[in-house]
Amino acid sequence: MMKSNGYPVKEHHIHEECGVFGVFSKQKRDIASLAYYALFALQHRGQESAGIVVNDDGVFSSWCDVGLVNDVFTPERLSSLGQGNIVVGHVRYATTGSDQKRNVQPIVINHHKGRMALAHNGNLTNSTHLRDTLEKGGSIFHTTTDSEAIAYVIVRERLNHPSIEASVSAAMNQLEGAYSLVISSPSKLIAVRDPHGFRPLCMGELPDGSTVFASESCALDAVGARLVRELLPGEIVTVSTDGIKCDRSHCGCVTQRLCVFEFIYFARPDSMIEGNNVSLARQRAGAFLAKEHPVQADVVIGVPDSGLDAALGYAQESRIPYGIGFTKNKYIGRTFIAPTQDQREQGVNIKLNPIASAVAGKRVVLIDDSIVRGTTCRRTIDMLRNAGAKEIHMRVSAPPFVAPCYYGTDIDSADNLIANHHSVDEIAKIIGVDSLGYLSLDHAVSLTKMEPDRFCTACFGGGYPTSVPEAGHKNRFEQKIQRA
Repeated sequence: MMKSNGYPVKEHHIHEECGVFGVFSKQKRDIASLAYYALFALQHRGQESAGIVVNDDGVFSSWCDVGLVNDVFTPERLSSLGQGNIVVGHVRYATTGSDQKRNVQPIVINHHKGRMALAHNGNLTNSTHLRDTLEKGGSIFHTTTDSEAIAYVIVRERLNHPSIEASVSAAMNQLEGAYSLVISSPSKLIAVRDPHGFRPLCMGELPDGSTVFASESCALDAVGARLVRELLPGEIVTVSTDGIKCDRSHCGCVTQRLCVFEFIYFARPDSMIEGNNVSLARQRAGAFLAKEHPVQADVVIGVPDSGLDAALGYAQESRIPYGIGFTKNKYIGRTFIAPTQDQREQGVNIKLNPIASAVAGKRVVLIDDSIVRGTTCRRTIDMLRNAGAKEIHMRVSAPPFVAPCYYGTDIDSADNLIANHHSVDEIAKIIGVDSLGYLSLDHAVSLTKMEPDRFCTACFGGGYPTSVPEAGHKNRFEQKIQRA
């Protein structure tokens, strides 16, 4: 999506919805700072907004706003949140609902049993049905996200159950799709992972014994917590002064379907997911590419950042020298301001610049994690040509995208996917490379120690593990409001 007049401009790349974080501390402390550092570590999962809710014995203090973590939380703003014993944090990239301020998380709900703060990673496939049902029952929605529907379903179940965790369990019977949740009630911290386990969620422990939950283990490292384990698909973990309780009544009812793109692109390279190091998985993807699509070349380079590990793996397997082909402006995130069309089209030059000495006069193997529409990689390839690359052979560490994703990735339509309209050879001509090769689906699900059938590969044509919504585009609830 590109907007003028100073609004953020997104690159045409795959984005994932968000990152979640929570802590139950054994003592009252400056707990907001823990969330701040953890959200920094999770910033790659969402750059549109950030939020923190601090719970001090049932009194909630919160601050959420659009922007990067460092922009949203000044030292004064963090200090104003005060001390507490429970914190919930969130960074967001919008896959349902726009990036407007009303949609930032965590969502805070007032209800008859107190307050509740909820942070959500993923995307529901039955959110339209849930919202229609809830609205007929009198619920008034303040956001255009599916996350608010989750909160309302839990609150509605709270009328019929003695505890918040029992209400969450009952709500799960009504939720379909992807959801990793961190929830604060007045006295408890609850972590939830959907029965398919589409999105990761792990549990850690601070040196003082406090319990931590995060989308990725890199956030645990950022706050000095040790990784205890991953939550099981379908598991509910509740932490209170009574200790830790695990509800596994929803576990094993369906087959696990972790998004394979977590290993290819979404997760940070230093994270561990399901006992697998993300960096090593990407290196293995590169090695598979070298076997599937060998080529005579002088240097292997990767597109920063997610293409670097795969490039290293390709180089090691092919014995073609590995090189640093680009310098990246580390002060530019995945969004940037561009007031004119010409500046928007040149945006990739702001973020990346080729190192001419590494590619001039050479046959280059270029590794990237994906090709979506082809526009961004075409500009990257043009830069390499202008820097003097003799040949460019592109290798992609994922299969072609051919289907929409309904589980938290912003591929909500197949119309703009270049692989749906062109053959591999045609795509190679369109983006301007001498040859093009994609990772096979068989190798994509063989990057880790996990069983291949435990991955979701729907966006690669592997079939959907759930029913799919009739209206799956990310701004569907905005359009509903506009029609009213």
